Parts: sequence; C-alpha cells; structure tokens
Amino acid sequence: MGLCKCPKRKVTNLFCFEHRVNVCEHCLVANHTKCIVQSYLQWLQDSDYNPNCRLCNIPLATRETTRLVCYDLFHWACLNERAAQLPQNTAPAGYQCPSCSGPIFPPANLAGPVASALREKLATVNWARAGLGLPLIDEVASPEPEPLNTSDFSDWSSFNASAPRKVYDTRDDDRAPGLHGDYDDDKYRRRPALGWLAQLLRSRAGSRKRPLTLLQRAGLLLLLGLLGFLALLVLMSRLGRAAADSDPNLDPLMNPHIRVGPS
Repeated sequence: MGLCKCPKRKVTNLFCFEHRVNVCEHCLVANHTKCIVQSYLQWLQDSDYNPNCRLCNIPLATRETTRLVCYDLFHWACLNERAAQLPQNTAPAGYQCPSCSGPIFPPANLAGPVASALREKLATVNWARAGLGLPLIDEVASPEPEPLNTSDFSDWSSFNASAPRKVYDTRDDDRAPGLHGDYDDDKYRRRPALGWLAQLLRSRAGSRKRPLTLLQRAGLLLLLGLLGFLALLVLMSRLGRAAADSDPNLDPLMNPHIRVGPS
C-alpha cells in the first residue's frame, strides 16, 4: 500500500512500473494511460515489464490504448479487431482478456475511473454494446492506420521484452530549493543505518527556539542555584579535608599527650 502523490492523496496498492510511483485510478486514467500498472506486490516480486502490446508486439506508446479492469493494457485497435472476430452470439463472459483471461466487460456493480473509461470506449462498437445491453449503432468504418515510418524506428522484432526498464527519477521535479522533499519521493531509496539520527539532529538544529516563560526561567534559575550550592559544598569539603591532613595538631605522633609504643 502507498499514498498517491496527486492532490487527492488516496491510499492505493497500484504501482506504475515505468515511473516507479504509487498511482490511484484517477491518475491512472489521466496521466498513465500508456504505462504498465499493476499492484505494488507484483512490482516487488518482478520489476521487469514489457512495454509492447501483447497482441501486436508494437510499443504501446505508438497507438491509442485501452485498459481493462484487470489493469492489463492493449492497443484499442488490436483488442477491437480480436473481439470482432468472435461470433455475434458470443456471451459477454466469452470476451476475455488475452493476458489473464479475465472479463473484458466490467461488472455492473463496479464503479471507478478505470471501469467508467472502459465502458465509454466499449460503447463505441456494436460487439461491446450488445454485451453492455445497449442498442446497436451504425458503425463508421475506421480509417486504416497510417503505416509507420520504419526509418524512424529501430527493428521492433529484435526488441527484447525483458530488457531492464528505464529509471525515471522524478525526485528533483517540482521541488523548490531549501525545502525538504516529500517522504513519498524517497521511501523506495535505501537509507543509511544512522540516517534517523542525522535527521533528528538537523531538525533540532534548524528549529527556532521558543522564548522561555517566566515559570520556566524561575525553574532554570533555581536549578542553576542548586547546582552551584552543591558544587560549593563539594569544594569546601575537599578544602577542609586537605587542611586537616596537613594540620600537625591532628597528628597522633606529634601530640605529647599520646604515647605510642610499648607500655
């Protein structure tokens, strides 16, 4: 579980594999439409991810995408073409996610930004409108996507899906100089063993001292006076003991009234 950095500050277990931040469903729909997002526990188990569409093996960032309620992400054109090939009498449960075999249609009682965005997208095609219980519409043939200029891209067939991800360090973004960073920015970074002690010393050194009240001043003066009195007693005791040790009148051997020896 973590805290999303958006103004809503929602507690969420969703984690963006690309930007390495916790995200809520509102941010997922608004700012992470082409990112691989799953649970934080899955990221801890395996942080590698495939940035390509599982249906066409082309990067997700190159085309319009659609996220299912299981949070798997596909090109909308690929998902639409795959589902349109099924028979028209296919039950809604027959439309399944190509990755996890979960349902494509969100449950009727499921609410949330991801489910709402998916319903709006599914309502644009007849095969999905039938599954949603909506009347059919006259579909307009979508224009063929323009062929990609292969000279501007590398050979995607040689792309290694398990290549290590890029690290997007967003800790320096939107941070004013002289201000402490948000705890959420650095909670995934390894900390030194005595880091808490250094932070405590910095906070105490940087904090402004409040003026003492009259009662606090009186108590402080009383404590200082008591310590001074005790120190004076110790000093006088040591001086008196030293004077007694050097006094010849207190030496038994020098006293004529005291005889030391055999009687």
